[in-house]
Amino acid sequence: MGQAIFTREIIKGALNAIGEEMFAAQKRASMSPVIYETLDFGIGITDAEGRLLTQGMGIPGFVGALDGAVHDVLGKFGGDGVHAGDIFITNDPYGGGGTHLSDVTLLKPVFFEERLVAWMANKAHWTEMGGANPGSFSTTTTDIFQEGLQFPVVKLCHRGAANTGLTDMLRANVRLPDMTLGDLWSGIAALRVGERRLAALLEKYGRGTTLRAAEALLDHGERMVREAFARLPKGRFSARDRIDSDGLGNGPFDVAVEIRIDDSRFIADFSGTAEAAPGPINCTRPALISAAREVFMGIAGAGISANDGCFRALSVICPENTVLTATRPTPTSSYFEAMVAAADVMRQALAPAMPGRLTAGQFGSVCSMVLSGNRPDGGEPYILVQPLVGGWGAGANKDGENAQFCVGNGETSNIPVEIQEARYGVRVNEYALHAADAGAGEFRGGLGAVLEYEISSEGVELSTFFGRGATPPAAIAGGMPGSVNYAVVLSGGKESEPLTMASRVALKPGDRVRLHTATGAGWGHPKRRPSQAVADDLRDGYVSPAQAKRDFNYRRPRQSPA
Repeated sequence: MGQAIFTREIIKGALNAIGEEMFAAQKRASMSPVIYETLDFGIGITDAEGRLLTQGMGIPGFVGALDGAVHDVLGKFGGDGVHAGDIFITNDPYGGGGTHLSDVTLLKPVFFEERLVAWMANKAHWTEMGGANPGSFSTTTTDIFQEGLQFPVVKLCHRGAANTGLTDMLRANVRLPDMTLGDLWSGIAALRVGERRLAALLEKYGRGTTLRAAEALLDHGERMVREAFARLPKGRFSARDRIDSDGLGNGPFDVAVEIRIDDSRFIADFSGTAEAAPGPINCTRPALISAAREVFMGIAGAGISANDGCFRALSVICPENTVLTATRPTPTSSYFEAMVAAADVMRQALAPAMPGRLTAGQFGSVCSMVLSGNRPDGGEPYILVQPLVGGWGAGANKDGENAQFCVGNGETSNIPVEIQEARYGVRVNEYALHAADAGAGEFRGGLGAVLEYEISSEGVELSTFFGRGATPPAAIAGGMPGSVNYAVVLSGGKESEPLTMASRVALKPGDRVRLHTATGAGWGHPKRRPSQAVADDLRDGYVSPAQAKRDFNYRRPRQSPA
């Protein structure tokens, strides 16, 4: 009996290691900086039924995506339609695991002794998937058909043979075919690494022992989460927030939640949320479930590797065709704004009851941007896509973190300045903290950032996907709200109006684009902040003299005469 326990632990550790190795393989093989630098992808292993066993590093928001995609494959092809050597591809936003068309899921069944035992899966943001706009996501689309190629769970490989017709179609319909196909093959390489490592594990321990260990892993995840319920507040917790705009001038859109927690269940009920928007800021039910899972694991499963067993206590309720549960053909290319809003409103509902675990409002947006054009040294087209860092909210006993990625982005990184300048022909004039005179509190919100690009070639266009351009992050316990996210273009000595959800703004050589992300919200009344802490903030440039006096009632000590 004791030996079996140790064996299960070894197999559990091996499964986690396989996920990490798959993640590293895809990172090394990818051709897109948004994957190999930004790390906008996720990796996972499910059992034969599609229950998530383990997930590698990457985007926490993809936690609810990988198992749902496996369920779609099994629902469409059945057990008889899945064979060794098959690889499936899907980016259906409305199906299992859907987000937007740019996030492509690849799945590979793993057979052992002629029996389906597991699935290898990855989901990655591909830089180009065709459609009306460079980068394949936009603030102005009005239906899914404008947003790019759709793969409604199709076979990319059949018994080991690639569907060249499918790859030819992909090459013909995207702006950067080499990069897109490079991302495809890097994802396949990662799946094959996982398949080989799992096969070696099965050979070593046998199918029965390995599958029993996988089942025990799911039960362990459930037990660990249920133990955490003893530390959770019980009752009903509600909040209401909003998404400012859908990119077409409509809005705001309410996002509401009531969270009900008892000794064994965690229910997130989003009834009362606004109907789907005409513009593309909607997310679908799979993305909403991912958002709920992300928050749930943050408070009930911290330190536990996410698997299907962890989520047995979680239920998500929301009517159909809201801004969080869009249905075909509602546009979803900027889905991340609704998904972030769903996670934010859950944290906002729970934060006052969980001051040691949750914080005041963060900058509340992925703040993604797209610069597209042609390199100045040879005319080769480029598409620069990346999310931006911003300020996190203060906690009950700490200041907010400066210049971090949106909470749901996990291990995301920025693209180094050197790579941006070398690959895209832009110049980065400034990348610094942005002190916005906001977020005051006994503990102040973290600072956002300012990033300035100087354009060096003709025909460049800018698109911005900045949520919270009007509604700042919410404060707690007498703190002050954070600031808002926005961009401006400086051209010919003039500064544009603030841009938030902007599409394909034309730029010319010498123009400068300044991207500003928000300061997080404060916690506690600012006048309770110690004078020395305010003095330190002034010295470090985190607050201005005007804010120190206005919000913190700070008076600089008089100097004693010499």
